[in-house]
Amino acid sequence: MTVLTMPTEPQDSRPAGAEPDAAPLPPRYTDQWIGGAWAASDADGRLVVTDPATERALATVPAGTARDADLAARAAAAAFPRWAAIPLRARTALLRRVVEAMEVRADRFAETITAEVGAPAGMARQTHVGLSLGMAAHCVETAASYTFEERVGHSLVVREAAGVAACITPWNTPLLLTVQKILPALAAGCTVVHKPSEITPLHARLLAEAIAEADLPPGVFNMVVGTGAAVGTALVTHPLIDVVSLTGSTRAGREVSALGAGTVKRVHLELGGKNASLVLDDADLAASVAATVDQMLFNTGQTCLQWSRLLVPRDRQDEAVQLAAEAMAGYVTGDPRDPATDLGPLVSAAAHARVTAYIRRGVDEGGGRLVHGGPGRPAGLDTGYYVRPTIFADVDPLSTIGQEEIFGPVLSVIPYDEEDQAVRIVNGTRYGLHGAVWSGDGARAEGVARRFRSGLVDVNGGQFNPAAPFGGFKQSGIGRECGTAGLEAFLETKSMQLPQGPDGQVVGPRLRATAAARPADTERNDG
Repeated sequence: MTVLTMPTEPQDSRPAGAEPDAAPLPPRYTDQWIGGAWAASDADGRLVVTDPATERALATVPAGTARDADLAARAAAAAFPRWAAIPLRARTALLRRVVEAMEVRADRFAETITAEVGAPAGMARQTHVGLSLGMAAHCVETAASYTFEERVGHSLVVREAAGVAACITPWNTPLLLTVQKILPALAAGCTVVHKPSEITPLHARLLAEAIAEADLPPGVFNMVVGTGAAVGTALVTHPLIDVVSLTGSTRAGREVSALGAGTVKRVHLELGGKNASLVLDDADLAASVAATVDQMLFNTGQTCLQWSRLLVPRDRQDEAVQLAAEAMAGYVTGDPRDPATDLGPLVSAAAHARVTAYIRRGVDEGGGRLVHGGPGRPAGLDTGYYVRPTIFADVDPLSTIGQEEIFGPVLSVIPYDEEDQAVRIVNGTRYGLHGAVWSGDGARAEGVARRFRSGLVDVNGGQFNPAAPFGGFKQSGIGRECGTAGLEAFLETKSMQLPQGPDGQVVGPRLRATAAARPADTERNDG
């Protein structure tokens, strides 16, 4: 059993003569998880992890280097043959131990995510961590029941681990999106190098601790903290990396695709979204608007699945806007450690500046009518990256706030006149990740959902299904995660053409159509 010791108290490096009650310095981490051990990074620079509610430093971590990435890729490549050869039953047994080690750390994960993401404590525990644990267990059981071999005629078709996987994950729901990649990759027989977001790396250190406790062979899982420009680029272009799986912005996806093309890597991308919730004229308006607002505000609007556009019949827009404003007013923005809080801060100063700029642009461009919230901080919240939940009405579908992903608690209400026009608006962005349709007629709702150019559509409030494929159309991504599709993202397919027997006809690219000598032929020749 591998036993890890991670700093839990800040190092006391106060200068001589400092007051004894001076504020302690945050923990200073100097290592990466490589080859089954905490390995010192050669990074000269440091990255500061900030609590978005207080704007204070939580910790510093190494600004990982290309050398760190190289060491991790080499460790993963060295471990791959052994890990891929472990029988599925034994491999999934080890991964169940990973899930158990994560469950033991559930409270620590939740506290860490509240601290580095700003997620309210209850949501961090129930959704960020609870859903992650359920997803982790589901990924393992999906692999355990998967058919890795099948006969197709005279061929044996086998699915094998694709190799070394680089898993690059974002900051918004960091544990869930990490588990969604790493567990299927490991279950498939791949070895992994994980690059978490440098904004929220502390949960990833805790995950490395859980994986180490499960006693996976050294090098099977590695974790390197650093920026995308340094560590991300080094991994995507590394000759020993076979698969790259990224969740991030569409801009990052374009860059990764271009970099990975140099070595013809398999690249899976889960990118941005400008998702629409379409309320049809026979829907329960109050229920559908309330559900849309609630979903849009999850994680303070910082999700790729967010329904940031609400489409309603034009003659009911005023009623819908009033319902949305009343619903939004019932959510409490504040300290994420307060049990009464529904909405915490945005994750960083950069995120705060970006969302505020979009709100101001919505006001200044005239692409919509501000009806709730607006630019500026909520009253009484002068410290922390807080924004006011905001609603625009009469939004032009082609305006900035009608087209671009804001990634904050901003809802654009768009009126429409008839169903075909509404569907054109839904599909009228470069994205196609998630959508919703609401109707009093289930068959009608399903029919409209089929017209969405989106990878995921909720019909009358249908719930998330971890067994169903998840991914986007258009610039929302390439490939699918979750369920068997998520496992197959890390598998290669091999066809083994087997002998057909004495009556089999040789076909295919042959210069001379002669079969190998059969035992019966050999016996006759010997006689």
